Amino acid sequence: MGRFALKIEYDGAPFAGWQRQADQPSVQSAIETALAKLEPGAHTIAAAGRTDAGVHGWGQVAHCDLQKDWDPFRLSEALNYHLKPDPVAIVACARVDDAFHARFSAVARHYIFRIMARRAPLTFGHGQFWRVNHDLDLDAMQAGAAALLGEHDFTTFRSTMCQAASPVKTLDRLDVARIVQPEGIEYRFDVRARSFLHNQVRSFVGTLERVGTGAWVPEDVAKALAAKDRSACGPVCPPQGLYLAHVVYPDDPFAN
Repeated sequence: MGRFALKIEYDGAPFAGWQRQADQPSVQSAIETALAKLEPGAHTIAAAGRTDAGVHGWGQVAHCDLQKDWDPFRLSEALNYHLKPDPVAIVACARVDDAFHARFSAVARHYIFRIMARRAPLTFGHGQFWRVNHDLDLDAMQAGAAALLGEHDFTTFRSTMCQAASPVKTLDRLDVARIVQPEGIEYRFDVRARSFLHNQVRSFVGTLERVGTGAWVPEDVAKALAAKDRSACGPVCPPQGLYLAHVVYPDDPFAN
């Protein structure tokens, strides 16, 4: 038996999220079904994070245990063949030892959130951004984001359905950039922490968008954080602009 790490890219639009569900399509089920085409039987894969419905993956990581000693390249090629036509791709595959766990071995997760500011509806980028029809104040959003860095009780920015044992997390990075794209102005939020609460990133971005419009001032973000009250949060933004971009491990299994 061998253990393999998979780096996975997917469009979250047609899925009810990462996690396997009995009556709805999921990314996990798509990959496990493909694995069963290679080695008949039930397969269960573990992932670095369980993305919600509509959330995308640029660098999701999962691991699987297989009976055959597969060449990693041939395994990725075979999986990609059987994943068609689902919008899921194995972009890298590596053999790892049994101590590696896609979730528990990870030391950081890196998310990207993309807002597109333009009046017209999106065509080619539909489902890939949160479109807003107004420009945003980058400096104000950066100032508001600064209040969230470090270790805090993030109850305000935590879904009421969150199952984490504690609301205390350490946010290592929350940068905002303004990027001129052919289709409009993109505001890209770059967020990194060891782990996240349910809806934490979307709560951050929805709140900072209010700052960007001028409906909130940057100091309101610190006040909302200090309130430790979910009702103090700004609107939770939609999932379409969120990407699990990268998962960090002490030893990168895909380095070679």
